[in-house]
Amino acid sequence: MTSATRMGVLALLWGSGFLWIKISLNEGLTPGWITFIRCLLGAAVLLALAHGAGQRLPRDRGTWARLAVAAFFCNALPFLLVSAGERTVDSGVAGVLNATTPLWSLLIGLALGTERPLRAARAAGLALGFAGVLLIFAPWSHGSGLMSRGALALLGAAASYAVAFAYMARRLADRGTAPLALSAAQLLAATALSTPLTASGGPAAVTWTGILAVLALGVLGTGVTFHLNYRMIAEEGPTSAATVGYLLPVVSVTLGALVLGEPLTSRVALGMAVVLVGVGLTRARPRTGAADGGREPGADAPRQPPNTRQAASAEPLRD
Repeated sequence: MTSATRMGVLALLWGSGFLWIKISLNEGLTPGWITFIRCLLGAAVLLALAHGAGQRLPRDRGTWARLAVAAFFCNALPFLLVSAGERTVDSGVAGVLNATTPLWSLLIGLALGTERPLRAARAAGLALGFAGVLLIFAPWSHGSGLMSRGALALLGAAASYAVAFAYMARRLADRGTAPLALSAAQLLAATALSTPLTASGGPAAVTWTGILAVLALGVLGTGVTFHLNYRMIAEEGPTSAATVGYLLPVVSVTLGALVLGEPLTSRVALGMAVVLVGVGLTRARPRTGAADGGREPGADAPRQPPNTRQAASAEPLRD
């Protein structure tokens, strides 16, 4: 499989998560049940892969305590917010808003003092990124239907991923546990955290289409997606994996329009383009610098799958 093919497959599986969530909601599943089943199936896939690779789960309580925090901000909470948000927001727009995670990461890094002072390009990228979100929301157009609790929930999910990345980089990176096993353990913790969500009411008249959609979300959009991303990082480096992140909004918007017939207005398309340009500028590296070639910490960090956002954790993926 060529590098381009691998990236295309990964972007398709990863970006289709928003479609599977929308179908699951339309076919009777609740956000709480979608979150629980997604975590459970993703954990099962990663546990099997970790076992096959001879990787063992962590055993010390300290690591599990840190994993619980990571699982809350990186899996249980954002998975729930995305599913809740898609009740009122199209799946394509949800994918675009999810792409704002690097913008929130930059803001958190500046607040914590872990980011260098903003250069002009990154400052412009930050402003452009949120300007794109504003363009998508179009609060001046009351008939747009996008300025809603659902849209705010999706932005909250993106911000939650950013909090998780900052925490994981400090508390879980380089702890001696193999990445695949660490990710499996994190999703196990997320499954436990999301279990109470199933007590708020069971699915109502779920169809087989809904069941198949949530199975695809958990197995392909979560477990398999992370495994492929992990392989890409190991074999081709983090830059290739990071590139996939820029394809996700395009995939989610395209699938939403083709499969669900979601409208793609010129305003939303322009907003998506502005968001992606802004994110690209915030991740740009200076061309000149010291002995390290001007490289900024984490500049090539991958935006790994929302299922773990994970193990290796340089911007471990959102959805």
